[in-house]
Amino acid sequence: MPMNAQHPDRTALRRSLLAARRAWTNTPAALVAQQQLHDRVMAVLAQLEPDCLGLFWPMQGEFNPMNAALEAQSQWGCQLALPFARKTPVDMHFRLWNGDQPTTVDECNIPSPTGKPIVPDVVLVPCLGFTQQGWRLGYGGGYFDRFLSLHPEITAVGVAWDAGRLDAKALTPQAHDIPLVAVLTENDTWSA
Repeated sequence: MPMNAQHPDRTALRRSLLAARRAWTNTPAALVAQQQLHDRVMAVLAQLEPDCLGLFWPMQGEFNPMNAALEAQSQWGCQLALPFARKTPVDMHFRLWNGDQPTTVDECNIPSPTGKPIVPDVVLVPCLGFTQQGWRLGYGGGYFDRFLSLHPEITAVGVAWDAGRLDAKALTPQAHDIPLVAVLTENDTWSA
């Protein structure tokens, strides 16, 4: 069910969504949802058959895309890539990733590989909140929006928990926001 309360303050909205997700993450329902979203991601990737799949390192109760990434690599021989973020200047690019546990972290302290920079053709984008129209609420750093604005040719697919679904009044797009082509949840696929 979408969150209907209007939140002009995105910081408050983020706090609310994160608190709800943290409370839900260790429940039996979350384990079931992980498998359901994995299956949905694999179905969409089977249609897209990426040459290079851009991912994210899961944190704070996000969907874990790692098994889907390794299956995609095995099934379609696609390359994998993880982001590397810089704080100053704010920037993010993707680096080739071999599927092993990264041994380094980026400037945001998120595991990241040391592979060469690459621009994936398909990117799974984590969503803290989202609308059915493809607008995304992240953590507020703007890393994915900046990257996607520089690479409009990329197929950007959001992944989120259904509990993060917001109505259009709760999340109105800002000038820097980049819409996703679709958002996948454990229960639905929302195409923009």
